[in-house]
Amino acid sequence: MLSWNTCKRCSNPCPCGFLGDPQHPCNCTPLVVQRYRRRLSGPLLDRIDLHVEVPRVPHKDLADPVDGESSSAIRARIETAREVQRERLAPFGLHANARMAARHIRKFCPLDDAGQKLLELVTERMGLSARSYTRILKVARTIADLAGSDTIRQPHLAEAIQYRGLDRKQS
Repeated sequence: MLSWNTCKRCSNPCPCGFLGDPQHPCNCTPLVVQRYRRRLSGPLLDRIDLHVEVPRVPHKDLADPVDGESSSAIRARIETAREVQRERLAPFGLHANARMAARHIRKFCPLDDAGQKLLELVTERMGLSARSYTRILKVARTIADLAGSDTIRQPHLAEAIQYRGLDRKQS
């Protein structure tokens, strides 16, 4: 079982917590950062769908009103995508893309030639496990559903790949 201190340390980008922060210099060496990130095992990371780095947000960006999609519009899009998933997967006793097994992925996550080539290239370069590979496909299917697309297109796949940042090989 992880203690709070272990969880807190592993959630930062490095031991000092400032790697990539534009306002505070990181005092960690590359070797220290590499060792620190290895504390999260590959099998554990494989089981997490989205790996997203969240940088510090400047105060002015927090205080300024945002001209973006409204929460109600986002909610409607999510509800529509969830309904599409429920209808697609109901015959299999499933309700969400995250629950798909390999046979469902083969059926509902086909890629065109460009998508196959992209995923093959990324799998080799990032050294992805089979579990990471299938997670990318499930996330890409969800992104396509949110976009209202019946098929997974290359931009959906590229976005899903971006969410696997911690899978990248450490040099």
